[in-house]
Amino acid sequence: MKATVIALVLLCAGAGAAYAQTAPPAASAPSRMDNLATLLDLTDAQKAQVQTILQEEHAKMKANWEEAKASGTKPDFQQMRTLHQQIRQETLQKLTPVLSGAQLKKFQALAQMAHHGHFHGGPGGPPGAATPPAAQD
Repeated sequence: MKATVIALVLLCAGAGAAYAQTAPPAASAPSRMDNLATLLDLTDAQKAQVQTILQEEHAKMKANWEEAKASGTKPDFQQMRTLHQQIRQETLQKLTPVLSGAQLKKFQALAQMAHHGHFHGGPGGPPGAATPPAAQD
């Protein structure tokens, strides 16, 4: 019995290693920015600008989180939420001259869906669905 279990474990481990070697590289998968560019029908110039703006947003949010964490006290949820809402609003203001009205509306709808968990298997969203557009690579 032990020999059978050990053989089964070794067989599974070997199959996993073989799959890992034959699996396509992750780089071939579309990035979140590529998905967003497709959904919003962005030009190459728009894609570059949107990517820069979203990277800035991500960096600000990360810096705020790190600052709150470094203070040694538990971050106040309401303060962090308010700060994130401010940053999101700044992002929308920066995106307004870059995107058309229709693209901006779509972006806001996608961001709203991501905020409510629809992209993470939350209410109304299937597991494994697209990633949120506001998140960065």
